[in-house]
Amino acid sequence: MRIVPAPGSKGAETRRGLIVKADTGTLTGVRAYAGGVPVPGHFDGTRSTWRSDWALPPGQEHIVNVTASGTGGAPVSVSGRFRTLTPARSFGVASVTPFPGETVGVGMPIIVTFDTPVTDRAAVERAFEVRSAKPVEGAWHWTGESEVVYRPRRNWPARQRVVLTAHLSGVRAADGTYGTADHETSFTVGRKQVSVIDTRTHQMLVRRDDRVVQQMAVSAGMATTREYTTTSGVHLTMDKANPVRMVSPGRKKGEPDYYDLLIDYAVRISNSGEYVHALDNLWAQGRENVSHGCVNVRPDQAAWFYDNSLRGDPVVIRGTDRELEWDNGWGYWQRPWEEWLDGSALHASRPPLPLADPGGVQRARPTRPSSRMGSADP
Repeated sequence: MRIVPAPGSKGAETRRGLIVKADTGTLTGVRAYAGGVPVPGHFDGTRSTWRSDWALPPGQEHIVNVTASGTGGAPVSVSGRFRTLTPARSFGVASVTPFPGETVGVGMPIIVTFDTPVTDRAAVERAFEVRSAKPVEGAWHWTGESEVVYRPRRNWPARQRVVLTAHLSGVRAADGTYGTADHETSFTVGRKQVSVIDTRTHQMLVRRDDRVVQQMAVSAGMATTREYTTTSGVHLTMDKANPVRMVSPGRKKGEPDYYDLLIDYAVRISNSGEYVHALDNLWAQGRENVSHGCVNVRPDQAAWFYDNSLRGDPVVIRGTDRELEWDNGWGYWQRPWEEWLDGSALHASRPPLPLADPGGVQRARPTRPSSRMGSADP
């Protein structure tokens, strides 16, 4: 019988987890505890090996009790204790988007920000578990040293709960830096609402659960410069405010094209200053693009859109020669699925995992599909 880390160890490594192997016979039971808390794990198909599902909590005394059937079926019992290492530094989750308990749109990403840079990205990525009532295929994509984003391959199915568990305790993020606690959060995917804006016909259609609920005349960017050109692509609603102060970038008061305005019912769709908002310029809406890059609509319809938007609702804009950059706000759906996978340290998607699952390890599955764009009902 072999137990790794070895019984009696002090300062045992945490990131490989706990492994129990029977040299002969089969394992009949493994009970493991870290600081008195059960360590979850699973047997292989032959019941000759048992592995913990996740890394081991650091700085904890572990107790392992093993039973097996030996040669001739004779029962064998083995027990042992060891203590895991105490890390020099710790790391953890600084923030998660969406907020806990938030109801979001079907395009919503999960954005995890850590409190320190991560160099061992694969280890951290393996520690993530995304469960949903209606399972989806999705993948993580690193957008910076301390930020990683999860996106489904296609939109989330509507009206379901999603749970993210980051099993970070014992995971090494960098040399000498380990997680000391897990992190769990959940949110709800609401109704499906997708808006499509055609800047050539100056119209916006809002579909809810595939039924048109609003048609709005719009005016988009005048396109006299790149700055004043509305970006085409799959946007997501990011936040909203009523009113929003809008100031012309890079211009001082008195200079040409300077403005400083309070704009009502503004729903942000990018980081480059684009909103869907109210404006009382009915003469242009439905006829001409005259804005500085935003999409403006009739005030009463802007109020409806404001009241009925959730963060993560897709807003698909067509008809301009300026493409939305994938890292402009939440433009993540602009990345083809193959390129999205390339941003994963594992270069792999995650297979679906139902919410009712008690928590088995969500293993990575390599994939290189040929589809070009994650669906946002464009």
